[in-house]
Amino acid sequence: MYVKIGPYKNWWGVYQIADLLQKVNVNEERCDKIGDWLANTWVHTFCSWVDSKRNRTIKVRIDDYDTWSMDATLAYIILPMLKQLKKTTHGAPNVDDKDVPEHLRSIHAPSKQNKWDTDDNWHDRWDWVLDEMIWVFEQVNIDWEDQYYEEIGYGQLKDNENSLDEIIWDKAPVIDRDGLKKHGERMQNGFTLFGKYFQNLWD
Repeated sequence: MYVKIGPYKNWWGVYQIADLLQKVNVNEERCDKIGDWLANTWVHTFCSWVDSKRNRTIKVRIDDYDTWSMDATLAYIILPMLKQLKKTTHGAPNVDDKDVPEHLRSIHAPSKQNKWDTDDNWHDRWDWVLDEMIWVFEQVNIDWEDQYYEEIGYGQLKDNENSLDEIIWDKAPVIDRDGLKKHGERMQNGFTLFGKYFQNLWD
């Protein structure tokens, strides 16, 4: 796999050009008026044409082995992106109450002053959802099942050549089936949240 995705291109239009005049002490109000004037000239058309030619660099090459275990491959990319998003996010989308624990639901937040305000748990709900997404993608490329298996020793009698019994020791696995099931259910919920809130993964 080879992936190279460059930064978004900054828009340069007539108002951005006019704002450059502030560097030579033209005040902001005057720059706005110059921008309004330029907006009705060929300069605006030229800026739009130049912008249409400036494409973001996107190069992606997928090799055959990338899809042998595509979920594992994608997890290596998704996990660090989710961690960075959580670190740099500036807002939060609407998260359904049913998707979070009881104590984070809007009905348990203090009353809002205005109907249109967000409740005090708004950002906490999104943080919780991000944490669950991060956790589930951390699980993909580790042997998480191992923690629910334990080998215990046991002895059994075996006849030897002289017809005398001897004890031989062996190991048998003990499985924490309840823990295994709960872990798997939490993982499935994390993947479901990732799909449900996929279009909200932006900063």
